[in-house]
Amino acid sequence: MDSFFLKHKLTRPLNLTGLHCLLLFLALFCLPASSWGSDLNASVDRNKIGIDETLNLRVRYSGDENGGQPDFELLEQDFDILSRQQSNQYRVINGRAESFVEWTLTLAPKREGELFIPSLHYKGQVSDAIPIKVSEAGSAPDGADRKAFLEIELDKDKVYVQEQLLVKVRLYTTIGLHDIATEPLQVAGAHVEKVDEQRYERKLGGISHAVYELTYAVFPDSSGQLAIPAMTYVAVAGRRDPFSLFNRNSQRLRLRSQAKTIEVLPKPDSYSGAHWLPAASLGIVQSWSQNPDTFTVGEPITRILTIRAEGLRAAQLPPLPKLDIEGLKTYPDQPQQEDQIGPNGVTGSRIETTAIVATQPGNYQLPAVTLTWWDTKSQKQRATQLPAFRFEVSGTAAATPQTQEPGNLPTLVPGTTTLEEQDHFWRNLAIAALASHLLWIFYLYRYRPQRLEQPTASAKPARKMHHEAKLKKALESEDPRHIQQALLDWLQQRWPQVEGNNLSEVSHQLGFEELHEIQSLLSAAIYQEPVKPLNIVKIKVLVDRLMSREGGMDKILEDGELPKLFT
Repeated sequence: MDSFFLKHKLTRPLNLTGLHCLLLFLALFCLPASSWGSDLNASVDRNKIGIDETLNLRVRYSGDENGGQPDFELLEQDFDILSRQQSNQYRVINGRAESFVEWTLTLAPKREGELFIPSLHYKGQVSDAIPIKVSEAGSAPDGADRKAFLEIELDKDKVYVQEQLLVKVRLYTTIGLHDIATEPLQVAGAHVEKVDEQRYERKLGGISHAVYELTYAVFPDSSGQLAIPAMTYVAVAGRRDPFSLFNRNSQRLRLRSQAKTIEVLPKPDSYSGAHWLPAASLGIVQSWSQNPDTFTVGEPITRILTIRAEGLRAAQLPPLPKLDIEGLKTYPDQPQQEDQIGPNGVTGSRIETTAIVATQPGNYQLPAVTLTWWDTKSQKQRATQLPAFRFEVSGTAAATPQTQEPGNLPTLVPGTTTLEEQDHFWRNLAIAALASHLLWIFYLYRYRPQRLEQPTASAKPARKMHHEAKLKKALESEDPRHIQQALLDWLQQRWPQVEGNNLSEVSHQLGFEELHEIQSLLSAAIYQEPVKPLNIVKIKVLVDRLMSREGGMDKILEDGELPKLFT
């Protein structure tokens, strides 16, 4: 009886709660995934890659996801994150509900060796670390099947210090690449210039590859080992869909080349040149602004010398010797430097322009110009020479300016005189000296108060030198406004009787042809629209002539305040 009651008591409730069991099952089915537990897992598509390859990392979190993501900054210690995507999914498999969020990252290793994808943390969950083995570029098991890779080629096995080294970086691909981003080549201890860029096709192993090639010219600063670092390119592979916002069919790639090392040799001990010039070729060319057969005394003619060196930058080319020939005045202009680039690297040019003015007629010879350089093709010392240049100057000798001492009269233009003429000259000189002393005595007594107010005679030469230095400095600046003001100050000091507040008024009073031409050139460079470039070489020649003048005061003395010494 008791057993029956007990059996009946246990089985009856089961029959009464069948509907409740169904409801309980449906309730459990509808519970969120977090009720079943949460987990964080990380996986990669491969554990062995080359330094120039990428891998895909998948991180999945099963549980209640309310935003946020794991701390992926830990990955950037050993990897570059090229791209990342996030997806949220909810699915039912065999009546079991499952929801999760997944992150997919494309990673590129920063170095070779044994690396680790570190443990990631998210909402209290921790993933396992994953070891990754990174080998040299192209040495991975699937290196032969790479769809895109980089190659670096050097044009020489050894170079001398400051010699040009050509570095070619080639991107090979059999797939469509776009949005290619490159980092410029930077070499420690060397000057680097990009000189060429080309696109072409080349077959490797019977397979056509599209090639994108960059050429750099590298100039080592010192001898020793020169390291050419690995280059890194980032590109997008796959079809670009202009109507898709996310381009899910594309893949971001990072390509990395091998690093290179080259030996840099010091300058050979046998080299005897004054300047170290390692070049593939070097030449000197001479040209003139006009036919040098028309040399005339007092007329400027411009000589142009050009040094051109293949494999050298213009900054490496030395200045040429200055001309120092009696009877010739030279006015060198600022040298011009120019670099031309091309597939063969850099070709530097240095252009030196000099205005030459002859002061005496006769035959002249410009000395030969010789440059010693190192031929990088034959590995020998060579010399390039511009031959000496002879020319004849016609015309009449220019007057030689003499320094006027206080109390002395200026020397006249020298010429051949008879004994009688010389006697007259000394007699006239004695009379002039006596007359000048008498006038000075009269002047001292009559105008002594005014004299005390004037600067001392010893201060005049110093003031004259100051204004001359100021004018020369203004000419070097090649600023027409500075030249105009400095020239006006010098003229007013040189001829203090001149009255005028500008260069035009002073030029009108003095009546010098050189000054009038200078004033015209400066006005055109300052006030003309459009501004006319200043011919600084011609200005220097005219100023030099102006400084040599001793006359030109006849008109001023006629209307001036000083008494006439001669009638």
